[in-house]
Amino acid sequence: MKVNTEVCVGCGFCVLDCPTGAVSLKKKKAVIESVKCTNCNACLRACPENAMVAARTRPEEALECDACPIKCWILPGAIGACRRYVHQDGKISRTTMLHTFEDVCETVGMEPKEEIRQPLITGIGSGTTYPCCKPAPQIVSGRKGDVDVVTVVTEVPLSYSSVIVKVDTDLTIGEEGAPILIGKRQVGMVETEQYGSKMLHIGGVNRLTGSNGFAVARAVTDIANRKPVKLKIENGSRLTVQVGKPPVIDGKEVAKMRVGCGSATLGIFAPLLKEVADEAIILDSHVTGLMSEHVAGTYAGVKPTGVQLKFLRSTPGRYFGDHGEGWGGTSITDPADIIKSVDMTIGWEKMTILVTETTGQNGALYEVDEKGNLLPVALTEKAKEVLNTIESSCEPSMVSAIYTAGSGGSARAGVTKFPIKLTQAVHQRKANLTVAGSPTFVMPGGGISFMVDVQRVKPGSFYWTPTPATICPVEYTMEKDEYERMGGHVGAMKPFKVPGDSE
Repeated sequence: MKVNTEVCVGCGFCVLDCPTGAVSLKKKKAVIESVKCTNCNACLRACPENAMVAARTRPEEALECDACPIKCWILPGAIGACRRYVHQDGKISRTTMLHTFEDVCETVGMEPKEEIRQPLITGIGSGTTYPCCKPAPQIVSGRKGDVDVVTVVTEVPLSYSSVIVKVDTDLTIGEEGAPILIGKRQVGMVETEQYGSKMLHIGGVNRLTGSNGFAVARAVTDIANRKPVKLKIENGSRLTVQVGKPPVIDGKEVAKMRVGCGSATLGIFAPLLKEVADEAIILDSHVTGLMSEHVAGTYAGVKPTGVQLKFLRSTPGRYFGDHGEGWGGTSITDPADIIKSVDMTIGWEKMTILVTETTGQNGALYEVDEKGNLLPVALTEKAKEVLNTIESSCEPSMVSAIYTAGSGGSARAGVTKFPIKLTQAVHQRKANLTVAGSPTFVMPGGGISFMVDVQRVKPGSFYWTPTPATICPVEYTMEKDEYERMGGHVGAMKPFKVPGDSE
């Protein structure tokens, strides 16, 4: 990389964003230490003044890393932009040795003992611990193998609760951060996107205790119980979400979840795409792929075509898309519009270009004339076969949800006289927290904050109360000795005979 010092204003963004520390400021101008520079283009993309100039040719002594699309040029003794690979002894080597499980087991941590992973009974139908100073409604002791265990259950009202809803779709449903409404009342907001999915957050203590708390509690409960719920994104789409079912967006059921982003789709199908067209473009709102530039296309033997796209280029063959109601969730409704131009000093007459999206559900084929214009032609049978292959590789779209809550408050007093000891036991895996018998993920740190996949919980297990709060069936299972050590309500214990136990 080089610096155009006449343009550089010394803002320092390049210094902050350079992953190898190759850029510094001297006399309010950017200076690049060439030994550390990998030509990763991070400074070029960070510079608001366009003062960075990328190198055109790789230094003879540098090796090109092929571990990711950046393709760093790494000089001897230097490290790549991701800091995973180093140029050492004439080859690119990994900076960290391959680890076995024994190398990381201490970090992974303990799992609950087999005997306490499943509760003796569940919290479904148990009743609640209110007021919290009395013992939980059901405390049972039983024997698993050679171990005496105790399960304490309650249906606990939780103001600190919400559902994170994953909606499988490439369709644009609304702006990130946009309010989610039921009727005219806000119950959540649009969060980020995951791989082929939109993430919605419904609930949370601030919404539950706000003016729309009843609507929020009902929405969280209905989603957790796998009921259909109608939502409206402010300035966006109308959705019907039901866990385990395809989403319905603006009245249309979504059929397919993407096989991958535009880049990944090329990575998977480039050899097949090469057989049906000279160039392929995979439209995607995040990463649109161009086969002739993409590393997968190069690997498959695709030659340069001179096709230039309208989207912003990220790395070779990968372009940042935009959001809209067109193909692949982009603004492109006419697939030919993605092509900015065709350089006919590289391309050729009768060159073919296939445009599709990450689900393969739409496709268009074009032929290039002698002036570089696009002429639409009918999809060939081979092209249809490839599109069908992409589509059949996609999973059905589905709505899923994670119920997340904090149970680290006074409800613990119904389990033990010393609530802090229950918290400690849960984090030490000496007490196992489940929801309606389903496994949970307990987040580290203070309190007992947990997550559970509602699809693993029996429908109808969740309720809401107009405090407002949601009500969740919770179980704590531990060895009897542990329960006694934490000051559990031993006097309230009842015997439970494990099915199949002869004693």
